[in-house]
Amino acid sequence: MILGFEMDDLIKMDGYNTAQEIVQQPALWKKIYELIEKDRQRIADFLKERIDSDTRILFTGAGSSDYVGDIVKSHVKSCRNVRAESVATTDIVANPQEVIERETKTVLVSFARSGNSPESIGAYRIMQENTEEIAHVVITCNKDGDLVKEANGNGNCFMLILPEETNDKGFAMTSSFSCMLLAALLFFDIERLEENRNYVDTVSRLGECILREDWGKMRALSETNPERVVYLGAGCLSGLVREMALKNMELTNGKIATMQETILGFRHGPKTFMDEDTNVIILMSRSEYTNQYIRDLLQEIYHDTRKHKLTVISCEKDEEIEKISDECIFVEGASVPDVYSALVYVLYGQMFAFYNSARLGINPDNPSPDGSVNRVVKGVVLHSYCDMPQRECEVMA
Repeated sequence: MILGFEMDDLIKMDGYNTAQEIVQQPALWKKIYELIEKDRQRIADFLKERIDSDTRILFTGAGSSDYVGDIVKSHVKSCRNVRAESVATTDIVANPQEVIERETKTVLVSFARSGNSPESIGAYRIMQENTEEIAHVVITCNKDGDLVKEANGNGNCFMLILPEETNDKGFAMTSSFSCMLLAALLFFDIERLEENRNYVDTVSRLGECILREDWGKMRALSETNPERVVYLGAGCLSGLVREMALKNMELTNGKIATMQETILGFRHGPKTFMDEDTNVIILMSRSEYTNQYIRDLLQEIYHDTRKHKLTVISCEKDEEIEKISDECIFVEGASVPDVYSALVYVLYGQMFAFYNSARLGINPDNPSPDGSVNRVVKGVVLHSYCDMPQRECEVMA
């Protein structure tokens, strides 16, 4: 059985690939560590040669790949003592003038499952052609993708191609997302690889336990039949809740309205989204300071006059939280930083989305059979761009 389903049932419902790609992640995380370890000297040399205190590290991707950068940027900024940003390829392509810094030494880090999205190619070309000193890191799950072909032969590009199993066959990004996230964490903190192995071992062990023992909790949560879902998180987990919300929207083909917000941002208007048919899912932080604000919001939501379901996922058991929530899921033993906790937390979001999809009679492997959305984005036409300030000034004049 996989996630409580017999193999034949998964095949009939067109959900085998997605289910398998969810449960294989802990094993793949160990493979990602081995991949980085095998190439550690080359990685260290690349970083030493191309990154200093004046370097701008720019993470980019589209959709789930974009959210990887949102999660890792603060951690990379801290461990490398550099400026680190996350800007979607869709924003680089559509508004390059707002992103390009021609004279700033830049490392563009491109995340891509297939590497075939037009925006991945467009962002690479725009930054390559309009930045005086630029290097690239391509983290991808497809050795034959267009992005790999585009960057092939560039001596200033480090190509990190992940194991073939990470290139999800299902519609939604699952293994690809978590493996690119872990690869980036280990890559940019290569000097502490042995220390970080403890984190990899911990999240892999916890992931196996969650997928074996906690799937029933997420199935039961789905069976409360929510019509709306809200994900809330703080810090790097605010990037993760974007991914968890997207999974639910994708796998239910938009049938369950889903949104995400930061812990403090929720009160500033988005709270109006919450009604009696809403399931609010909150991710606790490892920071006790941050958790003070989360507990305040939990109190407020729990005592709200509107009926709704409040679920909390936490890496630490907390009796106070149990009293002010409808459902508490404690991931005991997760003594890892928030950025590594994301690997554990995302499993719950993936399972919840999968069960919602199955409950609604939607095919998880192909939730949008009419082609309105696709595994690889279609319909984008790339237009040429060249950063020419003088010409722009003349046109404006």
